Amino acid sequence: MSAPISAPPGAQWFALHTLSGQEPKVKTYIEKFKAAEELDDFIFEVLLPTETVSEVKAGKKSSKVRKLYPGYVFISMRLYDENGLVMNKPWYFVKEAAGVIGFVGGDHPAALRQTEIDEIKSRIEAATGKEVPKVQYEIGEEVKITDGPFLNLNGRIDEIDPTRGKLKISVSIFGRFTPVELEYWQVQRITD
Repeated sequence: MSAPISAPPGAQWFALHTLSGQEPKVKTYIEKFKAAEELDDFIFEVLLPTETVSEVKAGKKSSKVRKLYPGYVFISMRLYDENGLVMNKPWYFVKEAAGVIGFVGGDHPAALRQTEIDEIKSRIEAATGKEVPKVQYEIGEEVKITDGPFLNLNGRIDEIDPTRGKLKISVSIFGRFTPVELEYWQVQRITD
């Protein structure tokens, strides 16, 4: 679903606290049943911010989707009437959805500030189409190479290129340090 170009009148963003692991079910339920419950004029968008992370286990690269805000789903909706009172129909529909613990803020939740929702959306946009390594590395850190022609050699990280997901590593070959470029998933941290 694409984000609405302009927010409908009275629409505000709220954070929902969900049971752990139930975030996708909450999002799907609300999107699926809001029309059946005649709530299209109250509920506009449901947001579950995620990113793709990659890691290597047993020599195989795998990717999975990780939630940016585990335990939370964000919803754009009209919750209050013109007098500032909670409207029962959308309130109970969302609050009673399977997997929802409740609105962040309790019985009179405060809407998220526009700067907060803008930051959430920019994090989603930044993560779209990119794989983020599950492990973050630092320059100068010692790593072991787990894939490719330099398998099982140790090296030191000289440069990190997060946009390309590459590391420049100095590896000692025949007593000389040689720079090699590897992907994040081709190395692992050396644990003491």
